[in-house]
Amino acid sequence: MAPTPSLSDDTVDDSNRQALLRTARAAIEHGVATAADMRVEVHAYNDALRRTTASFVTLRRNGELRGCMGSSAPIRALVADVAHNSYSAALRDPRFEPVRTAELVDLAIQISILSPMEPISFRSEEELMAQLRPGVDGLLLQEGLHRGTFLPAVWDSIPEGTSFLRELKRKAGLAADYWSDSLEVSRYTTESF
Repeated sequence: MAPTPSLSDDTVDDSNRQALLRTARAAIEHGVATAADMRVEVHAYNDALRRTTASFVTLRRNGELRGCMGSSAPIRALVADVAHNSYSAALRDPRFEPVRTAELVDLAIQISILSPMEPISFRSEEELMAQLRPGVDGLLLQEGLHRGTFLPAVWDSIPEGTSFLRELKRKAGLAADYWSDSLEVSRYTTESF
């Protein structure tokens, strides 16, 4: 089995982390004030933040999930992806009402930068389960138009592999016991802060 791709430590050094967190907060504040996505001047950032990279942004208020949106494929510069996903987590997550101005002061932001996807080869659910690394792997499951992902952090609330996979199938709009030879699963890791 090939090693799982990892993120380079210099990609998310402390100064880059702080820049991404400032950008995320600015994008949320801009979105709440204007109901519009914030434009990011990508050229004003260093190479690590301009690199095309996928990310997720998770919002919590008083310890409770308040929104989570992201990109599972790299489609734009990291800093622009974080800004877009921050806005989306605050205002477009269909599970929640849009964030209000009064909530901004209590909003905690977590950014997860995704490694490249690694397709997992398997012939049965048991074979797939044997390859999972609880607490390490995020999973992207696809079957036709059905698609769902769980970040590695979801293992904290669903630590058992069978339950993790069943809930991911449900998230993708499939039955928990669904199985097909055409089911595709990829894994990824995250650098979260």
